[in-house]
Amino acid sequence: MNQPAPLWRPSAERIERAAITRYRRWLKSRKGLDFADYESLWQWSVTDIEAFWESIWQFSEVRSHSPYQRVLDRRVMPGAKWFEGATLNYAEHALARAERSDAATRPALIHQSEIRSRGEMSWAALAGQVGAMTATLEALGVRPGDRVVSYMPNIPESVVALLATASCGGVWSSCSPDMGPVSVLDRFRQIEPRVLFAVDGYRYGGKDYDRREVVRELVAALSTLEAVIFVPYLDANAAIDLGTVPVTTFAQATAQPTAPKFKALPFDHPLWIVYSSGTTGMPKPIVHAHGGTVIETCKGSALALDVGDDDRFFWFSSTSWIMWNVLVSALTRGATILQFDGNPGYPDLGTLWRYVARERATFVGISPAFIALCAKNGYSPHQHFDLSAIRTVGCTGSPLTEEGYEWVYRNVHDDVMLASISGGTDPGTAFVGACPILPIYSGEMQCRGLGIATYAYDDDGKPVLDQVGELVCSEPFPSAPLYFWGDQDGKRYYESYFDVWPGVWRHGDWLKLIPRPESVTAVIYGRSDSTINRHGIRMGTSELYRVVEGFDEVADSLVVDLEYLGRPSFMALFVVLRDGSPEVPAALKQALLQSIRTGLSARHVPDDVFVITEVPRTISGKKMEVPVKKILLGQPVEKAANRDSMANPKSLDWFVAFAKQREAQV
Repeated sequence: MNQPAPLWRPSAERIERAAITRYRRWLKSRKGLDFADYESLWQWSVTDIEAFWESIWQFSEVRSHSPYQRVLDRRVMPGAKWFEGATLNYAEHALARAERSDAATRPALIHQSEIRSRGEMSWAALAGQVGAMTATLEALGVRPGDRVVSYMPNIPESVVALLATASCGGVWSSCSPDMGPVSVLDRFRQIEPRVLFAVDGYRYGGKDYDRREVVRELVAALSTLEAVIFVPYLDANAAIDLGTVPVTTFAQATAQPTAPKFKALPFDHPLWIVYSSGTTGMPKPIVHAHGGTVIETCKGSALALDVGDDDRFFWFSSTSWIMWNVLVSALTRGATILQFDGNPGYPDLGTLWRYVARERATFVGISPAFIALCAKNGYSPHQHFDLSAIRTVGCTGSPLTEEGYEWVYRNVHDDVMLASISGGTDPGTAFVGACPILPIYSGEMQCRGLGIATYAYDDDGKPVLDQVGELVCSEPFPSAPLYFWGDQDGKRYYESYFDVWPGVWRHGDWLKLIPRPESVTAVIYGRSDSTINRHGIRMGTSELYRVVEGFDEVADSLVVDLEYLGRPSFMALFVVLRDGSPEVPAALKQALLQSIRTGLSARHVPDDVFVITEVPRTISGKKMEVPVKKILLGQPVEKAANRDSMANPKSLDWFVAFAKQREAQV
């Protein structure tokens, strides 16, 4: 097999200072285990999984108030029980850095938004506010297991609220204030919260959004709420009257800073509830545990992302996305986290880059969509800012193309680890991702995650290399969801991941694993339930997007293969044209189809090309291929998609009209 040249190789200095290098030396000296390369280390980690996860516990010096009796009870999924007997607290790990002598001067949080100018919060101040808020929550009656929910953006108050909730054993859940009341209630009603944190509003792209009426709707609809903690954010003088539900301001709740107290909780005590995208049906309320999150962070943030206490860690995210939880979890590594609330492209594409350059960020997390936006507009941030402090660029949310990889190395920094990762909300881990001691090949994630038995399965459930298959995980892992909240018999949980291959987690992505000299790399081809399957040849939609969106005239695109029962399949390509034209020029249409034919496959050439004004996307920016496909196949829009969980709900109207027109013609 011809091996391509890597885009990047880590320097000897970077390899030497990497946490995974220290871990390998620790394994050799403490356990007598010596691995020739990353791939042999990975093989051990997914074969002797009990020994591997125990080594992470010991190497990371997890703070436990009582010892575990055993690492794992049984190798089963779902239902594996990890580190039984151990008691710990996520917030105690997140605030460990506050115990050091420089806690009063070293920043834990640096923050900026469209409303507030730059600010800092020291480790000591963060710990003091968390202690005060913990006392407030306990005075309001919050006990271990009670749900505490948030309707706040990515601001310091949200971090304080999360850590205080975790400190007293409450279960955290969050929706960002750009979400509408229907979508929020679809989530929060399922978990019956006791306390709500809420802001008065937010600013995005220079426009103010007062959300007090939405807060009133939430309070009226959530019968279990007993208290609201209110943050006047958009207007510092704002107030809110919620009738019979008492309101405490955030300032009142944290008026008396005090040392935090951490309740010792079982390893599998619920920490937070996160949600699936919610594009169809009710969102899945996914429950992650204190222990699983702590030990996965010890492994993933340290050994894969190489985050340490000298880092300034930024990831652009709303509080509705799991990457916000990852941002906060960087505190457990002693890193300073950088928060930003606002439009990353307002007033110009330099907004985020200006921020991370000024703050000397060492880790910058962005999305493929933002990279594509910069690339499409010919924006080169390193020409405008000093980005030399950046050591790692994180990327997730959707597949990153080869062009995206190359853009980063040309336009951000030529000596960074591009940590493209895939996993996320459901598993609480990265199935495939990064490693600071491995090279990077264009378009490929560096490796499979340690302790995560990731494979590509063919239709017969057999692992394959160098061909596209279903992404699966064949062994239990500690960060897997405990359960779905309210899923009493576990049926919904089981059907979500284990109904195809019992005992094997099926994630719903197409994956290709590629043997390289140093490791097995990975390429994600998009969701397996939106993959195009023509004449027995499967292709991920991301491959088509790479070709189509490579045209300067195309700003965005969506492809759907309609397989009508008893009728020929119809593959439609929808494009957003940069110049706003209502029709596809004949020459452009011919060029698009020919490019797909010659660059990808003659089997996968669309039957027609249509112009749309915008691609339907979830709040987190993912293209809504499956809901659009359902609409075009005749399913009512209210069953096919949850508009309130969308970034641009009106974009579906075009497809509803198109479906009616097409049905009349067929």
